[in-house]
Amino acid sequence: MKNIYYILSIVTISLILACSNTTKSQETSVAVENNTVTEKETAEGWIQLFNGKNLEGWEVKINGFASGENAFNTFRVKNNSLVVSYENYDHFKDYFGHIFYKNSYSNYRFRLDYRFVGEQCKGGEGWATKNSGVMIHSQSPESMGKDQEFPVSIEVQLLGGIEKPWKRPTANLCTPGTHVNINNKLVTAHCISSSSETYYGEEWVNLEIEVHNDSIIKHYINSKEVFSYTNPVIGGQYNTLKNKKGEKLKEGYISLQSESHPIEFRNIELLILQ
Repeated sequence: MKNIYYILSIVTISLILACSNTTKSQETSVAVENNTVTEKETAEGWIQLFNGKNLEGWEVKINGFASGENAFNTFRVKNNSLVVSYENYDHFKDYFGHIFYKNSYSNYRFRLDYRFVGEQCKGGEGWATKNSGVMIHSQSPESMGKDQEFPVSIEVQLLGGIEKPWKRPTANLCTPGTHVNINNKLVTAHCISSSSETYYGEEWVNLEIEVHNDSIIKHYINSKEVFSYTNPVIGGQYNTLKNKKGEKLKEGYISLQSESHPIEFRNIELLILQ
């Protein structure tokens, strides 16, 4: 009997240690997965723009407020994600906002994971339900007017599905204060849909943007190319840089948008291209 008790004790301890190791392994896996580039990616040149802890390196600009004022604590960090929250809003009131990374870029690959969550803020426009975006080749937050809703930029529009079977692709193109060429033709329409699938739930979706100066720009969703265009220039609706109309957009800032629906971002990474 003593031998049996001894064997059972050994088995029990082994199971506890195995469970403990499994938990640690899972925690390590999560830590590596979110907001951390691997050794291989670091060697390739990928960098993290968001540390998962605070908004260091980012600047907020919300319509109606000065640059740098994070009104209503709209942009915040929660569960290692950069979160757009409307908990402190009574009503949206056209408080369109953007959070800009501190550096300007020209040739690069940019990627992140995003997901829409919860309900739209009261007072948000119908079209803004499950609607956000990543602005590229953007003007700086400091150069925007206090009451300017959108920066002059290229918008990679992010949409979520609302009700099946209504299709609502994501990684679309919108052009606040800009124009582009598609298939060698100038396009002046404000928003154009991509070829992506529709994502109806609160699942994480991977976005990647490949930018080559004022040449070609490509959008990818979950590693699949869904849109491409060329030759971005300043001009058109929402252009506040009237003295720069027709100029080529060769570089600019990157920002994430708040348009009245809660959204979360993580794994915000960039690779500079030569």
